[in-house]
Amino acid sequence: MHGILYPKVKICCVKTKAEAEMAIQYGAKAIGLVGPMPSGPGQISNEQIKEIAESTSIDVDTFLLTSETNVEKIIEHYKRVKTTTIQIVDELDEMCYDLIRTELPSVDLVQVIHVLDNNTIEEAIEVSKHVDYILLDSGNPNLKVKRLGGTGQVHDWSISKTIREEVNIPIYLAGGLNSKNIEKAIETVQPYGVDLCSGVRTNDVLDEIKIQSFFKKIKPASDLL
Repeated sequence: MHGILYPKVKICCVKTKAEAEMAIQYGAKAIGLVGPMPSGPGQISNEQIKEIAESTSIDVDTFLLTSETNVEKIIEHYKRVKTTTIQIVDELDEMCYDLIRTELPSVDLVQVIHVLDNNTIEEAIEVSKHVDYILLDSGNPNLKVKRLGGTGQVHDWSISKTIREEVNIPIYLAGGLNSKNIEKAIETVQPYGVDLCSGVRTNDVLDEIKIQSFFKKIKPASDLL
């Protein structure tokens, strides 16, 4: 990975304070806390999200993953948990991002874009005008039971690379990332950040061996614990 910048790492689907502490210990600069979803791993209660967010160091970003698409419901959800960031995993009703910004001016907004085909590029360009970050994932919101993340599946990184080149805000890359493919993913897409869930878990529990192996692949040896 000579010449490639090391990305910011977000560990998603964190379910306990112990998992958050482990992720941060090894180098995560952001953690994802999953609210109610139509499918997928890592869902915890609002009370648990709030507790973990409150216990996390101020130099680590805490992401509320919300599947709400109505602005008022997103704001209401956020006020119950008080994370640093809102990650919207489905398409927002009527692109009303400005209403969220007016109500929550200090909160970063991340929109998930599910990379399906080349049409995703134009979608990402339009959305990038309204949010702080885009997160490119491998879900499918068009299914009868929406898949909005945590699929463990890789998408077409060439599309993600094009999006990264075309938008003017940072992107996170997600979807099936693990210690075996992370170097290739970073070299191909060169994202601002990477986001992992299943790739560092065993039986839906954060696996210290896997997370250590992952960070060894992307961090200079001098930075490893």
